[in-house]
Amino acid sequence: MAFSRESAQGYVRSSVSVYMQQVYLWMTVALGVTALAAVFTASNMAILQFLFTNTIMFILMIVGILGLSMYIPARIHTISAGTATGLFLLYSALMGVFLGPILLVYTGASVAQAFIVTAGMFAGMSVFGMVTKRDLTGMGNFLIMGLWGIILASLVNLFLGNSAVDMTISVLGVIIFTGLTAFDTQKLRMMGETAPLNDSVAIRRGALLGALTLYLDFINLFLMLLRLFGNRNS
Repeated sequence: MAFSRESAQGYVRSSVSVYMQQVYLWMTVALGVTALAAVFTASNMAILQFLFTNTIMFILMIVGILGLSMYIPARIHTISAGTATGLFLLYSALMGVFLGPILLVYTGASVAQAFIVTAGMFAGMSVFGMVTKRDLTGMGNFLIMGLWGIILASLVNLFLGNSAVDMTISVLGVIIFTGLTAFDTQKLRMMGETAPLNDSVAIRRGALLGALTLYLDFINLFLMLLRLFGNRNS
């Protein structure tokens, strides 16, 4: 019985390790694709004018980003691993194109600093989510409600244009996405405990879903920090 229990514990540790390695790998790939797409877009005035001065193209890009963000999680277990990977990379590229103009709004130093701070905060909270024994479900549910709150507040502030509200949203956004990083990491760790190591397709699908979750936490945390502390180009 002791040997059986130790074997089971070893399998769980192995499955979590394999799964989370894949999650972080695909998240890193997605961030790299996004960064390359953003730099390419920001350095190409023709693309900027085509996408951001053409209302129809801009709407199509937004619809594509939102559509993929909903389609991938909803269909991840029914589409092939290759298709899921392609859609995930396409989503990352579209997000990079959408974020490209930010590189023109803020100074390069501000973007770099925000990225470094984001990476440090993300790494710290992700490690916390991996090792903590505390159940973060209650905190996560509260943060998700807060996320919906700042989304609604952001939509309202599009019409109000209140800088104080914008600052408050950014501060709350940093808190929310920092907490969600820990919550989502813990949730993914628990998924990894039951990951089927002998099924590479299932591992790939699950890793892509997890990578998308953490990727969005990272991107949103980066944007909130940039809005708070970034210096704009004059």
